[in-house]
Amino acid sequence: TYLFVYDLMQFCGHSWIFTNMIIRFMSFGKDSLADTFYSIGLVMRLCQLLSVLEILHILIGIDKSRLFPRFLQITERIIVLFVVINSQEEVQGKYVVCVLFFLWNLLDVVRYTYNMLARTGIYYLPLTWLNFSLCIPLYPLSVLAKAFAICVSLPYFESLGTYSIKLPFPFAFSIYFPYILKIYLLVLFIGMCFIIQNLFSERKAHLGTGDIKKKRS
Repeated sequence: TYLFVYDLMQFCGHSWIFTNMIIRFMSFGKDSLADTFYSIGLVMRLCQLLSVLEILHILIGIDKSRLFPRFLQITERIIVLFVVINSQEEVQGKYVVCVLFFLWNLLDVVRYTYNMLARTGIYYLPLTWLNFSLCIPLYPLSVLAKAFAICVSLPYFESLGTYSIKLPFPFAFSIYFPYILKIYLLVLFIGMCFIIQNLFSERKAHLGTGDIKKKRS
């Protein structure tokens, strides 16, 4: 019951964001893309913070998903959303933020819909196929959007010195945050390879056997 309520809350949040983005684009066209973060950023941040609970669900054993892939996916979003986008106002108005939010919410609306029904023992073959197939092309696109958002933010981190730290004497040590972001870009693509492999494994496990037909019957 708890997991169903959690999935329902996430479904409502991401559905609101996704619907809001579509309606705004249909009403205002390209002009709506620049202020996407200002209109839906608060709900988006709440949903992503709430998703941290999924790591706890796996750790305590009430969710049987694999921990490391889910940890990577959640931390990627947290870092890009809170560290990169939220900290740089100039980045918030870029079109890449709208693209990134669209991909995230499209994936999550499908995923939480599937999870809610699965909690109650309901499995629809088209929805199951969509849940385990849509993420395979869209996840790499979201990683590219994350990487582009980081690249766009680099000049602002360099000029403003956000998160860069210079320790006083006698340490004579400094942390230049743009270097950390450049290293994280490499980590992001390495993690993508691992997660894509996991997505293919999950798809094969759920769609490569007769399990769905058994569940439906």
